[in-house]
Amino acid sequence: MAETVALDPVDLHILRLLQNDARTTYRDLAAEVGIAASTCLDRVARLRRSGVILGHRLALDPARLGRGLQALLSVQVRPHSRELIGPFVERIRALPESRALFHLTGPEDYLVHVAVADTADLQRLVVDEFTSRREVARVETRLIFQQWECGPLLPPSPQVRLTSDH
Repeated sequence: MAETVALDPVDLHILRLLQNDARTTYRDLAAEVGIAASTCLDRVARLRRSGVILGHRLALDPARLGRGLQALLSVQVRPHSRELIGPFVERIRALPESRALFHLTGPEDYLVHVAVADTADLQRLVVDEFTSRREVARVETRLIFQQWECGPLLPPSPQVRLTSDH
């Protein structure tokens, strides 16, 4: 398990702001947080070195790229063995339709977020790239009607203890 990094309120404020807009300049970030730009630069560099900040990502609209239909595929692999997991994961990650891949507990082994052109393209993907594979025992498809981003991601707050007056 990864080691937790100690963050103070200034670090948390920086992280909150950067998650809302990763293109914010250090000068604007420092002014918003109330510290010097050089201090802000040092803090962000420390957050990167410690692995809290992993990088910056470009968000794209799948529909504008001709992939207007998104779905979640629940996949059961049998046998669920190490010899199959590596090649299966690499194959799914290499598919241009794959957006995210999760290894799960429970009846399904994987959850795959895909973006395709239409229902015919989704059917082709499921039949040709999933159910045609010997190790895939079952695939369930769920269409995504709408998606929202959540966040920002911050460490859990300290537990608040409730007391009773008994």
